[in-house]
Amino acid sequence: MQKKSLLSRFSAYYAPYKKMFATDIFMSTIITVCGLVYPLITRKIINTYVPQRMFREMMISVAIVFVVYLLKEYANHWVTYYGHMMGVDIQNDMQRDIFAHMLTLPYSYFDKNKSGVLTSRVVNDLFNITELAHHGPEHIIQTTGSLIGAFVILLTINWKLGLIVFAFFPFMIIYVMHLRADMNEGYRKSRSAISEINGELQNSLGGIRVTKAFNNSEGELKKLAKRAKEFWNARKLAFSTMARFNAGMELMLDIMYLSVLTAGGIFYFNGWITIGDFTAYFLFISNFLTPIRKLMSFVEMYEDGKTGFERFCEVMDTPSETETEGAEPVDHLEGDIEFKDVTFHYEGSDGRRVLEDLSLTIPNGKKIALVGPSGGGKTTLCHLIPRFYDIDSGSISIGGKDISSITRNSLREHIGIVQQDVFLFTGTIAENIGYSAPDATLEQIREAAKKAKIDEFIEGLPKQYDTYVGERGVMLSGGQKQRIAIARIFLKDPEILILDEATSALDNVTEAELQQSLDELSHGRTTIVVAHRLSTVRDADEIVFLTDEGVKEQGTHAELLEKDGLYAALYQSQFVRSDV
Repeated sequence: MQKKSLLSRFSAYYAPYKKMFATDIFMSTIITVCGLVYPLITRKIINTYVPQRMFREMMISVAIVFVVYLLKEYANHWVTYYGHMMGVDIQNDMQRDIFAHMLTLPYSYFDKNKSGVLTSRVVNDLFNITELAHHGPEHIIQTTGSLIGAFVILLTINWKLGLIVFAFFPFMIIYVMHLRADMNEGYRKSRSAISEINGELQNSLGGIRVTKAFNNSEGELKKLAKRAKEFWNARKLAFSTMARFNAGMELMLDIMYLSVLTAGGIFYFNGWITIGDFTAYFLFISNFLTPIRKLMSFVEMYEDGKTGFERFCEVMDTPSETETEGAEPVDHLEGDIEFKDVTFHYEGSDGRRVLEDLSLTIPNGKKIALVGPSGGGKTTLCHLIPRFYDIDSGSISIGGKDISSITRNSLREHIGIVQQDVFLFTGTIAENIGYSAPDATLEQIREAAKKAKIDEFIEGLPKQYDTYVGERGVMLSGGQKQRIAIARIFLKDPEILILDEATSALDNVTEAELQQSLDELSHGRTTIVVAHRLSTVRDADEIVFLTDEGVKEQGTHAELLEKDGLYAALYQSQFVRSDV
């Protein structure tokens, strides 16, 4: 299927606002026509009414000009206000579309793109597009209408002078086309550089506590300065080209004005033009120069908006997560989880396989622990079950049903994940617990908090469940954030539970307190626990020792200790004293 052109894709966003757009164009046309009326009436007054002392006719003409000015003022007000609001509406539509599309993109896309860069595409790029969406059609109507109207009238007044004006146009067009590629490249690099600065800022501000802890403000400033230098170089190219464009166009306009003045003077001395026509001619020349200068500013706006829209389309054209043909939703997700000869590698990992020919069965309703060295594929295995990534080969099934035959949304609805790095959204405690079930009542949220053993803490806060947690939950301790994450899963009530290093970042006391909540959460569910602290997995129904070479050992805690292999060695390294 052939892709639509940028223009057709851009134009599609005007469709919901057809009436407003048509009115905006109509008002722009009125402004253009009003601008042409004044010189015509002025010519009539100077050539006819004043010499023939036609006072009444002159005053009627003045009144007409006044009414034209009032009409022009109203049209300008409409275009400025409603035109801008139409631009904001289009910006909102684009922001909705690009954000909605981002939510459908695979994990691998966000592995490769910084969140700050993506934020810049949603905010900065679309602002420039909005300016183009609003001012673009108006500028085109007003400039082309004024130019064509003024040129036609100039020819009717004196066609020889009109041809002198027209002779400058080919040179202007050639000059614009000559510089356009450089302008486009400059603005494209500027957009990219702004995104990188935003990404660097977001990264630095997100890690501000680490920066302060290591007293590394100077290092962060150097990184930002590097990005700022890249932006400076990009803007230098853009502004250098724009300076040449504006200066060259202004020079041609000045020469054109001087040429018309000289030729007009010669024509008048030879009796080929009246003083009234000469005056009207210069008024029309002003009308002629104003839209050209407006067109010059539009070129800058166009290049900035065009590069922003190209970057918008780059995201929109990124393929979404796809469903396997015939995939269907499921009401329940029960049964053994079975990996058969699963091979997987991450994009951009030079083909290095994280999992190769892995076969593993996780019995339904059992608690299975994954242990082993870092890089062995434990977290990767957990990410494959909800299809955050698609495997290279092999199969993963739940209850004998291949997960690729289940829609992704349905699959993920029945899986709950608690990770080491708990992400809390900016908002209240109630909003964060209720994130897993948007329609949940406050009573249901409270019940989930009680099961996670955090209800008592929340009730003791001044605003209780309406307490603001801060960005990423910075107002709460690590243990409190983990309990909110656990409450979130209690509320979701999934059939499959994944605990990926859920307590590894906590101290021993807090971990012990949370373990009771996690045990209750795991009860009756198929549970996969990833842990480096073996104290948290000793009671698992089965322990799997996983390395980059696959499953090395498998059995209960007692069986693996008795085997005196890799697990036993790891256990002894963590518990050098007697078993506790």
